[in-house]
Amino acid sequence: MSKPAAGPRLSDQQRLSWLRLIRTPNVGRASFRELINRFGSAEAALEMLPELMISGGASRVARIPSIAEAEAELETARRAGARFVGIGEADYPPLFKTLDNPPPLLAIKGEGAVFRLPAVAIVGARNASLAGIKMARTLAADLGREGYAIISGLARGIDTAAHRGSLSTGTVAALAGGLDAPYPPENADLCNEIVAHGGAIVSEMPFGWQPRAQDFPRRNGLVAGMALGLVVVEAAQRSGSLISARLANQMGRLVFAVPGSPLDPRAAGSNTLLKDGATLVTEAADVLDALAPLAGPRIPRATPPAEQLDLSWTPPPGENQRVDVLEALGPTPIAVDEIIRHTGLSAAQIAMVLLELDLAGRIERHAGGNVSLVS
Repeated sequence: MSKPAAGPRLSDQQRLSWLRLIRTPNVGRASFRELINRFGSAEAALEMLPELMISGGASRVARIPSIAEAEAELETARRAGARFVGIGEADYPPLFKTLDNPPPLLAIKGEGAVFRLPAVAIVGARNASLAGIKMARTLAADLGREGYAIISGLARGIDTAAHRGSLSTGTVAALAGGLDAPYPPENADLCNEIVAHGGAIVSEMPFGWQPRAQDFPRRNGLVAGMALGLVVVEAAQRSGSLISARLANQMGRLVFAVPGSPLDPRAAGSNTLLKDGATLVTEAADVLDALAPLAGPRIPRATPPAEQLDLSWTPPPGENQRVDVLEALGPTPIAVDEIIRHTGLSAAQIAMVLLELDLAGRIERHAGGNVSLVS
């Protein structure tokens, strides 16, 4: 296992508590940040979770992973040559810190240095054409020679070609399952090659987690979030690559697409992206020219996981406040600012009620900070 880079580090106790907190059901990225902000530490938040879940209307309190279970996962990572890296630590992918709700903790195997390179994501069809595979591999190799890391999702076809084209210059694979459960299984050897050549593999999921269909959009978000821009080489009209492009756009990343034949359904999605304003790519120079203003020393500084609304002095919300917020919510996503205007409650009060509801599994969080009731 590579040594972590010098810089800010979580203590062993903090890392253990962070892992227990993020592995607790209904604790997501947003609620993790708000819990740390409210209670000052993951350890303190863990003590308050049962009370908050009950206040939010949970029918039963979610089971919090034990210290022994978290220690076992940390030991599993160590034996696998991996480590857990928290936001603010030196090996944490820096562009994640620009997101509204970055992943608090990532399992990483490989060299942290690859995250300090400017990065481009390359994604596309699993059943890619030979021309598409060649294009992805050539783009990855050319961009790698110019000092860019290549990010992709380890899938068959375009993803695999992108990783292979940039093995010698630095590539990162984001996994939908645990680090020990790569998908597809035949790319397990590719994972080992990526790490052996100075790249890295990353995941938010626990070790042993077998990826499900609903886990791949999360993986796509990791791919888009680590890169300055995302290139779609081939994509059908309804494909995961278009989800990646949409997420990249929402994150403020540049979106590129390689044009394809109108007669090939594998190019229908990428051609649609071009109609919608994506930058056309026929060679690496097209990407390099567009990213040049962004690829300089614009890495955001490390920030703690609770840099949003300060909840530390917010009194517990009353029952009437909870009722007001619930009545304002529905199945359609709504902006938090609208709830504040409608109820007349303060932003901190609204945030606390939403945190309780989130921990109780009663709301969903959407892009742009919008929220809705679970349907």
